Amino acid sequence: MDDCHIQFFCDKSKVDLYQLQELYNVAAFWAQDRPIEKLEIAIAHSYPVVTVWYGSKMIGFARATSDGIYRATIWDVLIHPDYQRMGLGRKLVKTILSHPHIHSVEKVYLMTTHQQNFYQKMGFSVNQTTTMVICPNHFD
Repeated sequence: MDDCHIQFFCDKSKVDLYQLQELYNVAAFWAQDRPIEKLEIAIAHSYPVVTVWYGSKMIGFARATSDGIYRATIWDVLIHPDYQRMGLGRKLVKTILSHPHIHSVEKVYLMTTHQQNFYQKMGFSVNQTTTMVICPNHFD
């Protein structure tokens, strides 16, 4: 693979929803078969959104949400399995972290199931004191 043909874009209009859906299916066991309509909503409410392309193929994706001052969360860091272990995931996360809407916030959060070591190498640390979750059927 020729690295000079890999491009990173911080532009929501570059997202190909059908390729993104396929990327989730091959790279994210936790996000299989996400409907296009819901992916579109998630992207609309995220900023920044970063895509990684090799020619006309979307091979990477990540998004974040933030208030721009205090907190940000990185979501859905994906690299196609055929392109993993090439430094693209690290560059993808660094692209999100260096984005003007994210780089000045006090804390950046993310959730991961099996990639703690990957994120710790970039300076993230395990935080067991502030993470809680509620599922929609428990909103009463």
